Amino acid sequence: MELGIEVLAILFIVAFVAAFIDAIAGGGGLITIPALLMTGMPPALALGTNKLQAIGGSFSASLYFLRKRAVNLREFWFILLCVFIGSALGTILIQMLDTSVFKKILPFLILAIGLYFLFTPKLGAQDCKQRLSYIVFAVIISPFLGFYDGFFGPGTGSIMSLACVTLLGFNLTKATAHAKVMNFTSNLASFMLFLAGGKISWTIGIVMMAGGILGANIGARMVMTKGKTFIRPMVVIMSLLMTAKMAYDQGWFSS
Repeated sequence: MELGIEVLAILFIVAFVAAFIDAIAGGGGLITIPALLMTGMPPALALGTNKLQAIGGSFSASLYFLRKRAVNLREFWFILLCVFIGSALGTILIQMLDTSVFKKILPFLILAIGLYFLFTPKLGAQDCKQRLSYIVFAVIISPFLGFYDGFFGPGTGSIMSLACVTLLGFNLTKATAHAKVMNFTSNLASFMLFLAGGKISWTIGIVMMAGGILGANIGARMVMTKGKTFIRPMVVIMSLLMTAKMAYDQGWFSS
């Protein structure tokens, strides 16, 4: 697709804002995917192009967290491998199945996550008891996290953060850092499969990737400096906005 410089500039800004929010609380895809669809591209092409731009933002944030030693890859690599496999399977299935039923359930899931963060103010305040070992988490939980991101995706960052807090005992800042590295892994797997299917608009994707890299880096810095005082309200706000957006798309508010 060929778009004017004005439209590309808008998409750059959209990707910047989405990646900034996504690095902190997740939900960036609910900003970028509608923007891509508004250009007139088919849904499959929009999803593939979104994964191209998403790997830029998630890589930028992940690299920042790794440099700050917020994530130890030697301890976390098997979890990432299982996320990768799950995401690949989800990406394959979404191109084959009807997702209408899943879309109807999703707003309730995202709303529940937002309310959980809202009404548990001490959640992730500090490291707590680890309920699952890394191996058990990798085998049982990680494939489903990756699968969800590859299959649909909205709210992936929030879901991954919640899993890290409740099951691995991470504080909220640490959980957000690990969730972003998992998110990059799932984005990469999904992107590779969309690439194999030829469902990528390179010009648009690269422009948005540049915006995403900048936005995600700033967002990651906010996570490390502001911590849970900034993450928690952002997760709650984005969960409520995502719920409202998905409910609106499904016609809940139509007369």
